[in-house]
Amino acid sequence: MANRCLVMYVIKNKKYPDSNRLGISVSKKVGKSVVRSRVTRLIKESYRLMEDDIQRGYDIVVIARSSAADCDYKDINKALLSLLKKHDLLIKKS
Repeated sequence: MANRCLVMYVIKNKKYPDSNRLGISVSKKVGKSVVRSRVTRLIKESYRLMEDDIQRGYDIVVIARSSAADCDYKDINKALLSLLKKHDLLIKKS
């Protein structure tokens, strides 16, 4: 599934059922190394802050689109949250 900034692939992980593994890919199309590193850091931090609200036992791969270079933390956070909702990975709080 995808949105304007990010693409996300998710698969059930049978080897590590009590934790998630996160993979981040930012290609050279996004920008030079400084920009790619910045986008990677934003994705990692956004995931880290919402990690407790995500179901366990999945491999999650996040790919940054070229428009991610223009996104700030708020945009990346919204994009990641919407993709997690689309994949139904957020823990329902009652």
